[in-house]
Amino acid sequence: MLQPIIRLVTCGSVDDGKSTLIGRLLVETDSVPHDTVAAARNIRRTGSTVIAGEVDFSLLTDGLEAEREQGITIDVAYRSMTLLNGRRLIIADAPGHEQYTRNMAVAASRADVALVLVDASRGIRTQTLRHLTICSLMGVSRVAVVVNKLDAAGYSQSIYEEIVSELLVAANRLGIKDYQAIPVSALAGDNVVVRSTNMPWYTGPTLLDYIQSWSKPEELLTKPHMGVQLIARAENFRGISGTILNGTFILGDEVVILPSRRKAVISEILTYDGKLERAGDSEAITLVLEPEVDATRGDSIELASNFTPPADRFNANIVWLGETQLVHSRSYLLISGSTQVPAIVSKIKHKVEIATGDHEAADELSMNEIGVIEIATDAPIALTPYVEQRNTGCFILVDRSTLNTVAAGMVNHVLRRSENVTEHKYEINALARASQKNQRAKVIWLTGLSGSGKSTIANELEKTLFTSGMHCYVLDGDNLRMGINKDLGFTRADRAENVRRVAEIAHLMSDAGLIVIVALVSPFASDRDSAREIFEQGRFAEVWVKTPLEICTERDPKGLYKKAADGTLPNLSGVGQEYEPPTSPELVLDGTELVSENVRKIIKELL
Repeated sequence: MLQPIIRLVTCGSVDDGKSTLIGRLLVETDSVPHDTVAAARNIRRTGSTVIAGEVDFSLLTDGLEAEREQGITIDVAYRSMTLLNGRRLIIADAPGHEQYTRNMAVAASRADVALVLVDASRGIRTQTLRHLTICSLMGVSRVAVVVNKLDAAGYSQSIYEEIVSELLVAANRLGIKDYQAIPVSALAGDNVVVRSTNMPWYTGPTLLDYIQSWSKPEELLTKPHMGVQLIARAENFRGISGTILNGTFILGDEVVILPSRRKAVISEILTYDGKLERAGDSEAITLVLEPEVDATRGDSIELASNFTPPADRFNANIVWLGETQLVHSRSYLLISGSTQVPAIVSKIKHKVEIATGDHEAADELSMNEIGVIEIATDAPIALTPYVEQRNTGCFILVDRSTLNTVAAGMVNHVLRRSENVTEHKYEINALARASQKNQRAKVIWLTGLSGSGKSTIANELEKTLFTSGMHCYVLDGDNLRMGINKDLGFTRADRAENVRRVAEIAHLMSDAGLIVIVALVSPFASDRDSAREIFEQGRFAEVWVKTPLEICTERDPKGLYKKAADGTLPNLSGVGQEYEPPTSPELVLDGTELVSENVRKIIKELL
């Protein structure tokens, strides 16, 4: 049986010697073409201290020209090599600078072994602890603390032991079980491949010995799992294609499609090279099932005797990678394998203080911060605790407006199984309720600055519709804050939750067949977009009441702008807090026009 490929990530703070260490490994295992090594003897980057004629090992992993110019690693540089025992090793050289933490997190998410480097002359730094924490969260099964540049520290045992003892405290706190400290000099080659004569006080394994002794944990092989990537169709043929992430599927196994829970038996296992009796970890296959059950891309396949029940609420660790802050109640796209589903971060439990591991209360997470969240998905998905199954316990969050990846998440535990909550289908639906009232249900969402005229327009619109016999209702932001939203403030997080609650109420009222008029500042585009997404196509209309800030300030019907000027109201939209204008609303109204004219436009264009 072939040994699985070892995936390695090197991390730590900038200038701790990660690239040099990997370059040394590549050269001493003869994994680099000789002409490339020769070039590394002659090329020197700005500021290099490598003696002329010697190999600059760091050049062997720096792939970007910008990295050579700056002398730092920006992107993750991947290299493949064959170890001395014949096993394959894929190396990810992660960047050390804080602004590139997201790159490091991506590299760690697939790593089996992590090398956390520490410069013996500089000691432990914040980024060292951050990378160690991320390795723990990402479920890296084996972690080596590599105390580098001991040649520059006179091969001091006391310096080495001081660093190791301090990091051991952090490793124990993080629950890292397979932990090994190794003193090395990447530049001189001490304890990298060959045991050093300069450190007789060290009796542990060399770095290479430690890496190549890794074996895949047995528990990852006992629960077969395959993500559905493609439904293969041909004349008189239908197969389900994907890659096995864990375990082995055998001909005749009864399997279950998740999240639908449809069961079937494997009648054929097909590959490019022909039929198989069994298929295991990392193999790309096509399954023919009997009977032909429905499946789609994003579903998963597991054994019927041991499968993961789908759920729609999870507790998870998260590394926030977005440039804008994470706020709860905002909708994102959750992606796990080939599964994609809208999700809301329903609560930020706390953030983790990197240096101490302390939990701090938080309503927001900033870039590179780590926290614990609760997340709710729009549809049930089969996610497992990350410590049990890395492949099915991890996810990313994508900003639905920019499509940028903003977070990497690891499931801690399920909060609610989907089978515990069931949607009840009633015979009377929204269309029937609206038809009874002889109208179309609609949500008119008025957004704009305070004083723009939203409430005035909403009031006049309701009177006009009511007089004509229409069934309607106004949801006013201030009125709602006196009742159902009285617990909310005006932070970004509270504003997001405010919009979410109002949207859910509006959805219920429109389902009752009403025309719902919402008058709400709702300053952030992502929150308004999230509100829109819960409605059927055509039922939600965003209306921007566009009134210049100076006019709103002059009107100041509630005295809010005066308070903002006095410094007693710091979060007023358009003054102390940004207002993001709609980019593609269904209607734009001029808030300086006659109210009757704006009402006429709404009725004509939207109702």
